[in-house]
Amino acid sequence: MKLGLKSRSRRVVQDSAVAAAAAAAGKMKNSISDSKNLDEKLTVDYCGWTSLPSELMREVLMKIEESESKWPERKHVVACAGVCKSWRETIKEVVKTLEVSRKITFPISVKQPGPRDSLIQCFIKRNSSTQTFYLYLSLSQALADDGKFLLAARKYRRATCTDYVISLNAEDMSKGSGTYVGKLRSNFLGTKFVVYDALPPHMGAKLAKNRSTRMFSTKQIFPGVPASNYPVAHISYELNVMGARGPRRVQCVLDAIPASAVKPGGVAPTRMDSRVNGVDSFQQTPASWSTSNDLNTALSETLHGQSDGSLVLRNKAPRWHEQLQCWCLNFHGRVTVASVKNFQLVASPDSGTVGAEQGKVILQFGKVGKDVFTMDYLYPISAFQAFAISLSSFDTKIACE
Repeated sequence: MKLGLKSRSRRVVQDSAVAAAAAAAGKMKNSISDSKNLDEKLTVDYCGWTSLPSELMREVLMKIEESESKWPERKHVVACAGVCKSWRETIKEVVKTLEVSRKITFPISVKQPGPRDSLIQCFIKRNSSTQTFYLYLSLSQALADDGKFLLAARKYRRATCTDYVISLNAEDMSKGSGTYVGKLRSNFLGTKFVVYDALPPHMGAKLAKNRSTRMFSTKQIFPGVPASNYPVAHISYELNVMGARGPRRVQCVLDAIPASAVKPGGVAPTRMDSRVNGVDSFQQTPASWSTSNDLNTALSETLHGQSDGSLVLRNKAPRWHEQLQCWCLNFHGRVTVASVKNFQLVASPDSGTVGAEQGKVILQFGKVGKDVFTMDYLYPISAFQAFAISLSSFDTKIACE
């Protein structure tokens, strides 16, 4: 039975990839002199596709990558990576990082920084009965669409703290699964939070020393690097002397990102895929992630050599609107419901930013419905980091409200 299911899953991936390749090759007919030979190639079986000449295969896959730029059509790009090793290696070369391509393709994309000049638009759905939160990539400008599932988180209350376990699989939130990517932990008052990554964000990252530190499923990791809890961000909410009437004040220290990342030419750690899994779903793909050694060694030395070298984000101060009698921020139409949870984060002056860099919104989060919230982010933070920071806004803050 197990072998049968595995075989069926493989056929589904192959059929999807072959169909996409055939469509792309069909579009190339006019540009290839010998169309008769191409027609013959379109009629071959799976083995024929895997034995395509490397030049023709690369051109076909590039056409697919260019034409299938949005979800759900982009699933064909993912399917092509599951055909065989040669296709997978070519797809790895063709598909660029999120910063460059502005396209979320493989699960690794949720751990890569967003583009520098445009916000990645997402939304979060909350299930209050199960204390579960779902992150989706927006597929249109509409505030309510089906979206592409990216991450899920579930809230677990402890005696002295609260954990939000983050996973690639909405149905499996266990830390030992291959889809566990990290967690958010709060203190008892809900005023201080720590974001933990399941894998080291850069070379030389320090492992968290606490009771929850443990080894996780080897399916999730690449050889030589243990999966555990690495602190990558610290979030703190300041005491609000105005009570519930005033806006929250939040500060976020991103330990794994140097302050220079928000400056022109600045660089943030970018996690690269060591193995692309060709599966048409983030939920089904146990990601195997690695890092660029040269880049991250330099970043590690920078962060360890300077105690104040990490990027610091602060909430953008809202202005008081006399006519509406409320605090206001310009979300450019992405937020429609007033809420104390709404915020925009910009680089703090402590990070050495000046002028336009200081006022640039890196993450914004706000309410649009009873259990629906928008979340938009850009470089140098990733979807995982943005999601974890946004989750901190849901937690009850006894000392702040």
